[in-house]
Amino acid sequence: MLDLPAPDMAVLARRGAIVRALRTIVPDGVISDEATLTAYDGDALTAYRQRPMVCVLPQTTEQVSALLAYAAAENIRVVPRGAGTSLSGGSLPLADGILLGLSRMTKVLEVDYENRCAVVQPGVTNASVTRAVQAAGFYYAPDPSSQIACSIGGNVAENSGGIHCLKYGLTTQNLMGVELVLINGERIRLGGKHAGDGGLDLLSVVCGSEGLLGVVTEATLRILPKAQATRTLLIAYDSVRKAGETVAAIIAAGIIPAALEFMDRPCIATVEAFCAPGYPPDAEAILIAEVDGMDSEAEDEARRIGKIAKANGATSVRECASDEERARAWSGRKAAFGAMGRLTPDMLCMDGTIPRKALADVLERIAEFAIKYRLGCCNVFHAGDGNLHPLIVFDCMKEGELERAEAFGADILKLCVEMGGVLTGEHGVGVEKKALMGEMFSDTDLAQQERLKCAFDSAYLLNPGKVFPSLHACVELGHMHVRDGRMPFANLPRM
Repeated sequence: MLDLPAPDMAVLARRGAIVRALRTIVPDGVISDEATLTAYDGDALTAYRQRPMVCVLPQTTEQVSALLAYAAAENIRVVPRGAGTSLSGGSLPLADGILLGLSRMTKVLEVDYENRCAVVQPGVTNASVTRAVQAAGFYYAPDPSSQIACSIGGNVAENSGGIHCLKYGLTTQNLMGVELVLINGERIRLGGKHAGDGGLDLLSVVCGSEGLLGVVTEATLRILPKAQATRTLLIAYDSVRKAGETVAAIIAAGIIPAALEFMDRPCIATVEAFCAPGYPPDAEAILIAEVDGMDSEAEDEARRIGKIAKANGATSVRECASDEERARAWSGRKAAFGAMGRLTPDMLCMDGTIPRKALADVLERIAEFAIKYRLGCCNVFHAGDGNLHPLIVFDCMKEGELERAEAFGADILKLCVEMGGVLTGEHGVGVEKKALMGEMFSDTDLAQQERLKCAFDSAYLLNPGKVFPSLHACVELGHMHVRDGRMPFANLPRM
């Protein structure tokens, strides 16, 4: 169910004055006509739509700062938005709110090879970071499937991962620093090119905070030198269970592949019809395993993985013989989400994480849920770190299918928690999972998280209606501001 804060009628009544004020801050970047606003009425959680009151597209940190200061003074809610690829409704707008789009802040500000980092604005796409440094033999490791479109600001907000996050980490392990604008317009810096000087690790708090604490206007990212050698294996199975057991066996053997991805039969067939990557047509499941490093290291790990796969019942183990064949194998994996459009008009891409040892059991339970809810489901996910992405396919024009799809997804996420996992691995909570937060957190846990929100944004103006199943006034939570009444960030570096 869509559950966002009720519109503030007083704000809507003065909409014209708000639009005029915003045009003094961003003269060439205010969208207020109804037809154009329709392009900004949702994100990749396509089941929900809400047209914003106004959309503003700043180009500088100064404009973001002035906009937030104005919103705070006028008590106007603000929803930050990157490329709109959120799969959890994280950037779903508000009818009485400003949609703060960062898509025009697209500069790579600095590349520092000596310190192995790049400084970029939030609208830079994920794939553009690697393109900016690849001529020098470097790359940016986190690589979501939407990397050609998703932006760094959104990656920081959701702590995005990707195919190679098993070995190289999610955004938080590759984020060195940010410039953050608080709701009152203040600009602070957290982290940077060099190791911090101790104290609170607020950078880790901001990464994954889903736009609830501040707006990132600059990110310092770790870049890595390209590995000397890369080997990619395509492994087929005649049962999903055998593939799941192989994943656990590989990790148990002390091997950490650069990537270890899973696809089941329905997904294989759909992807083959979509882009013909050359997957085994009769396989019930496949694993794509990639190792990298020094030549000898990659060769040894590829050999060991092949041996483990065969011991766990693999029907075939094929190593990609060229860069072209390797790119083809990965093209199918990256196209999996889009390929679902061949099956039905609508899809829910779930995101939960479980212990690797539970993979086989969970996949069998998901198959049972599909029968229960009479809906199709394709499984494709980051098997190495247990980050599931069941793709529930449905048609929202058919009565009851959206409701069944949501119930199906909720059962999957509850199962993840039941098996010792968590509600989200990289897509965030947004509006999609907020009603399920109680499955994972106690009331005390949630109250403590709200106190953190209050410390940054006591009026709940930044991205309200997301993450928390219900809200309490900050006064109920005891505020969490410093005792002398100063802002809690008084001693942090400012611009």
